[in-house]
Amino acid sequence: MTTRDLSQEVVAVLGAGAVGRSLAADCKLAGNTVRLYDLPEFAKESLKDLDKSGIEVEGFEWNKYNFRRSGVAHFDLVTDDLEKALDGAQLVIVAVPSIGHDAFFKKLAPALKDGQIVHILPDNFGSLKLRKELRQIKSEVKVIIGGWSSTPYGTRIVKQAGIDSKRVFFRYRAISLRGAALPSADQEEFLESSKRLGCFDSVTFGDGADSGDTVLDIGFSNVNPTLHCPGSILGAAVIKNYGRVFGGNDKSDFSIYSHVYTESVSEVQYSFYQEEEQLAKKIGVDMQHYPKETFFSRSNILGPEYMGDGSFSSFDEQFEMAFGTGPFDIQNRYVTEDIPVGCHIYHELGKKFGIQTPVIDSIITLGSAMLQRNFYDEGVTLDDLGIGHLNQQELLYYLKVGTYKAN
Repeated sequence: MTTRDLSQEVVAVLGAGAVGRSLAADCKLAGNTVRLYDLPEFAKESLKDLDKSGIEVEGFEWNKYNFRRSGVAHFDLVTDDLEKALDGAQLVIVAVPSIGHDAFFKKLAPALKDGQIVHILPDNFGSLKLRKELRQIKSEVKVIIGGWSSTPYGTRIVKQAGIDSKRVFFRYRAISLRGAALPSADQEEFLESSKRLGCFDSVTFGDGADSGDTVLDIGFSNVNPTLHCPGSILGAAVIKNYGRVFGGNDKSDFSIYSHVYTESVSEVQYSFYQEEEQLAKKIGVDMQHYPKETFFSRSNILGPEYMGDGSFSSFDEQFEMAFGTGPFDIQNRYVTEDIPVGCHIYHELGKKFGIQTPVIDSIITLGSAMLQRNFYDEGVTLDDLGIGHLNQQELLYYLKVGTYKAN
């Protein structure tokens, strides 16, 4: 690995959940100067004692090239003051679930300064939301904004006896991630800036960043809706009954990969993915492509992210990497986030561009019935992203060049 001095790269990480803590700790262990921020309404719990304890990185860290980094990271600043977190930070990481984007972006947009580069991990259409927020406050700040299809690791906060242990557990490290800027005209500088972030080292020194053509490409390339939603809906009975009526099973050992994914579930996931491909093609954007056989594996389309093309885990074998990853209830972000965000946006794009999405729609319908909620009404809309009124040509021009036609 090339030795670099990242100490002059000041990074503000926004969000102190599992992903935010992991990204912040990894950046600090790599040498970045790191400030960790969370919203005041969450900070009392999420930031509690982190200025004293720091965050310890541990775990399998499985990846094709055996990249490993562990240890205890002590941050340069832990704060619920956004101005302090952003002051002098060249690089900003937004690491919150997509359902939390609005709350963060309302505070972030007016606080951004010229020259800052914002990385949204995962993007999940967040770049479109942040650009919309900047337009609404009539901000002329010159910043680069972009996002990534995923995060660099599968990570969980480790708890002991129900208490936050100030540790995060990395199950794998990605060797490649797909990213794009909004607009694509900023793409080169956005992707290059990821090399200044220590949390991208397994990617930088792996197969490198994969350039998506637009941030809509990055939305389609997010594997979570494709993996999580069919698996959770079709595996709802197993999720509820594991450790309940299945004698001798510990609920905490459950994994959707190990205990739900089968050939029939993969067929639904692949059909879901094909509808995404049809949408992307009709709109005129690209996305991450996988051969059909990749879906028919316990590692599914997650495997290539950390083990490269051709990775495969037989359905007749246990998938150890994911053992104990959950979800442990149907009331989980695999449903409550991935359906109203990913699935519903695909549904709306299908209506707008004349592409039938029966499998995706069935997931929304069944998820709504199971949770007694209406995800069609609750779901994120194209208007929420600021693109509902744009025709195809206007949309592509906005995504690529940045010129926006107001409604």
